[in-house]
Amino acid sequence: MFESPRSAARGSVARATQLVGSVSLSSRGLKRGVIELALLAVLYVGYSASRLLASNDFQEAHVRAVEILNFETTWRIALENSLNDFFARDDLVGLFGSFWYATTHYLITAAALIWLYRRGATQYVTARRALVVGTIIGLAFYLLVPTAPPRLIDGAYVDILRQHAQAGWWDADASAPRGLGGMTNELAAMPSLHAGWALWVALVLIRAQVRKIFQVLGILYAVVTSIVIVGTANHWVLDVVVGWMVVGMGFAFVMAWEKRSPLVAHEELFS
Repeated sequence: MFESPRSAARGSVARATQLVGSVSLSSRGLKRGVIELALLAVLYVGYSASRLLASNDFQEAHVRAVEILNFETTWRIALENSLNDFFARDDLVGLFGSFWYATTHYLITAAALIWLYRRGATQYVTARRALVVGTIIGLAFYLLVPTAPPRLIDGAYVDILRQHAQAGWWDADASAPRGLGGMTNELAAMPSLHAGWALWVALVLIRAQVRKIFQVLGILYAVVTSIVIVGTANHWVLDVVVGWMVVGMGFAFVMAWEKRSPLVAHEELFS
């Protein structure tokens, strides 16, 4: 059976229209992806710059750290000594903690964002906004209440990353890449965004209703990160708690906002 010239022409037009539409959607997706990467780059630059703008008054930060330790001791949650001893006694444990601290904070968070983005706007936009809001709250703490980490307190704790600096890419002065340690504000212990971002990953997996095993892995990731950041003497236990709180506040704020204006949860990716 032969197709009439008119039918063939209509078919060609339909196929061309479909192709143009597909290219248009692909172009829009690429453009949206570039914009998202730019937004995340701005977030990271702001994260780094705000830490550098914070006060470098060590005496004030030291006093605040001692107050945190006294509070933890009163409430019997001061786990810093025992965890730090655990990471300091064994080189393999110390190396594990060092690489975990210097790597997962960025890689796992970025991987979760990319995965969510590929799933679509429904959950991605909410999660990304919550991460931004929680991070901004954390940065406000760095500017307003600079706090010394355990590793800077009178030699009472072993700086695990410094102990294993030759085995990794980080500087002996901080977890920044070697040679850039001087650009990092070391009085930004409160709150711990390592802990906050790790909890964010766990909440993202739970909200996405993925298989239980992956939800459990997300929770384990948040727990291990919290143990590592305290054990390596980079954060106090209370830093972990407040880090979790700021991310929780980020989600609460964003979800309340989106509930009042339902369209804002999706318009960014589909406009």
